[in-house]
Amino acid sequence: MVQTNTKRKSNSVVKIDALGLLTRELNLRLREASSNGTQRIEIHNVYGQRYIGTDLNTRVEIEIFGTPGNDLGAFMDGPKIIVRGNAQDGCGNTMNDGEIVVHGHAGDVIGLSARGGKIFVRESVGYRAGIHMKEYEDKKPVLVIGDTAQDFLGEYMAGGILILLGLNLKPGENHKANYIGTGMHGGVIYLRGSVNDYQLGKEIGVSELDETDLLNLEQYVAEFAAHFNYKAGDILNHKFIKLFPLYLRPYGRLYAY
Repeated sequence: MVQTNTKRKSNSVVKIDALGLLTRELNLRLREASSNGTQRIEIHNVYGQRYIGTDLNTRVEIEIFGTPGNDLGAFMDGPKIIVRGNAQDGCGNTMNDGEIVVHGHAGDVIGLSARGGKIFVRESVGYRAGIHMKEYEDKKPVLVIGDTAQDFLGEYMAGGILILLGLNLKPGENHKANYIGTGMHGGVIYLRGSVNDYQLGKEIGVSELDETDLLNLEQYVAEFAAHFNYKAGDILNHKFIKLFPLYLRPYGRLYAY
């Protein structure tokens, strides 16, 4: 039986066995453990429990063994969450700060309305990744995806940085997502590889990378590589394109009098 004692010294590791625990009970135990100065928490036997790490605002590190359910790290403000498996939909929903590292796939709407923090996914993600990501004052969310994404990548993006690496694509193979950047009016998407023009939303432009773009890629690809045991140089030694919004208010005329 994995120990669940949360009254240890602050520098110890608290272990929680989630087998048979409902979402509410698991999150109550997690909140108790993170509120007493614990620096690291392991959660074992996770099978779809939702909202893990929601609204936590401490610098605790949470390592999850299994598959967390929807809205992992929603409204999170500081923790680091490491998932040793896949994550479901809504990962990082409206997160404000912190880091989520997924050693597998992630589902739909990852990074929904995130306004800060970083999310790294080793493999592919579902639909509407990065939808309505936004910046707030000095906060800028970052989403890095190792493989590919489904349709509507970066839909309605209002800020932040989204990087799609396509590491699972064969040489010369295009990304499969359609409607990339539809409604985008802020932020930037860096795409490693290529897409056809018809795959892009009408609201975005395509350009080569400038010095600032190269620095962004070097920083966040290096972090991605460190998390997942890649060589950053091998990833960066490939053509990237930059997708950016052409208009600040692409649908403003629909609502303005």
